[in-house]
Amino acid sequence: MASPEIGEILLQHSRSGVNPAGMSYRYLTLEDTVFLAGRLGLSRREVEIAALEAGVVPDRYERNLGTLGIAGQVKLLRAHAGVVGVGGLGGFAIELLARCGVGRLTVIDSDTFDSSNLNRQLLALEGELSVNKAAAAARRVQKVNGAVEVAAHSCRGDAENLPQLLQGCTVVLDCLDNLQTRFAVEEACQKLRIPLVHGAIAGFMGQVAVIRPGHPLLAAIYGRQSEGCGRGVETQFGNPPFTPALVASWQVAEAVKLLAGMGGTLEDTLLLIDLFSGETTRVPLTAGPA
Repeated sequence: MASPEIGEILLQHSRSGVNPAGMSYRYLTLEDTVFLAGRLGLSRREVEIAALEAGVVPDRYERNLGTLGIAGQVKLLRAHAGVVGVGGLGGFAIELLARCGVGRLTVIDSDTFDSSNLNRQLLALEGELSVNKAAAAARRVQKVNGAVEVAAHSCRGDAENLPQLLQGCTVVLDCLDNLQTRFAVEEACQKLRIPLVHGAIAGFMGQVAVIRPGHPLLAAIYGRQSEGCGRGVETQFGNPPFTPALVASWQVAEAVKLLAGMGGTLEDTLLLIDLFSGETTRVPLTAGPA
């Protein structure tokens, strides 16, 4: 079936409404989207993209459009984000990416939940401890946004497998808690020419940076890889629930700006966030050799 024919069918099934800004628009309900995907033999993501391209808004994204516009929402649905680490940062990041409508996600984590995760990890539940984090993330995404396609890899990312696992991603989020894997993720992203959004937390402190292809920054932040590959300072200062929630939100905002082509990202800059004092600081960074 040709795309114009699909667009016409979607228009015929759409409804008329008025958005919060007082503007008339055509929309599809969630139930409409599910029905039409089955009728047309398309994935829900494909239906949502076709609807937006025909000027019809899936109502689940109506509150995104004032920020992203129809073109931006289409770019998100066509995008593919990788999330390495599905703990405090990763769980919140995956939730927000799915709700934004980023169409494909690759999530990587070999770990399982334990009771120490319950204070801060969105996906950790009392009745589901010992469950693999990547698998739990995939199930959560399908409950939040069934149009998002998820590849869950229950393995530890390393220098050997990350280039293959992250192949095809258009952005990657570093949601890790150890330096060795962080450097491996940066190296893979540099090889694949994929922007990387780095995030880290410790106590009331958090940090975010956007690492562009050809501009590796982790050595400027942490020193050379050989100088320290253990766990981060969060083991000393703790992991309260509010810090990963904030830093993950900032990471997703940076990723969305990259995916939607909006500009204004934290390139060659380390953003330091102090939730105790309420202050943020921008530190210029000089890229090392790619």
